[in-house]
Amino acid sequence: MKVNARLIGSASLAVLAMQAVSAAAQDVGRASRHEISAYAGALLGDDLDGIDVAGQKPKLDDHAAYGVRYGQRFSDSWSLELSIGHSATNVTRLSGPDVALGLTTCDADAVWHFARSSRWDPYVAFGAGYSWANLDQPIEGLVDGQQTTIDDNSNYTLNAGIGAKYAATKRIALQLEARYRYYNKLLDPVDHSIGTFEPTVAVGWRF
Repeated sequence: MKVNARLIGSASLAVLAMQAVSAAAQDVGRASRHEISAYAGALLGDDLDGIDVAGQKPKLDDHAAYGVRYGQRFSDSWSLELSIGHSATNVTRLSGPDVALGLTTCDADAVWHFARSSRWDPYVAFGAGYSWANLDQPIEGLVDGQQTTIDDNSNYTLNAGIGAKYAATKRIALQLEARYRYYNKLLDPVDHSIGTFEPTVAVGWRF
């Protein structure tokens, strides 16, 4: 009876230990499914089609860009990412001084992790969001052949990117990314879109 009691006690302890290990593993899995990161890089601008100022086409200047991202992993292959970014750029090629333009974006992206390893996590991302342009002052120019006062606007934006994350530690991830962004009607009343290219680096914290 004593032997049986010892066996039963040992088996019970083994079951409890296995349950504890399983719960701990689940906790670790849940912990790694969330990530918040800060990024910085460049916004590479484009010509502002549909506008003529003193015989030339204005351009959205290349400038620094930065922001924060929050991601949640739903499976080994898919995650959702929310982000907000900003670039204090300028409109150039004007008849006078450049005009400052603050550009803020807010996005929701689906992220496909296509070839994960123990350290590297390459991915592609695609999504949509909203952008707010803030011109320091209106621009006078020709739109469709007519003299017009051009001002800022807010409208939807689409984006697609490719990148990779490197797990420096269990919690810290380094990230490289290149993203193309489409802005619909960035300025008013200009009925033209604009595209930018955004290479960035980021540092993330997984929890």
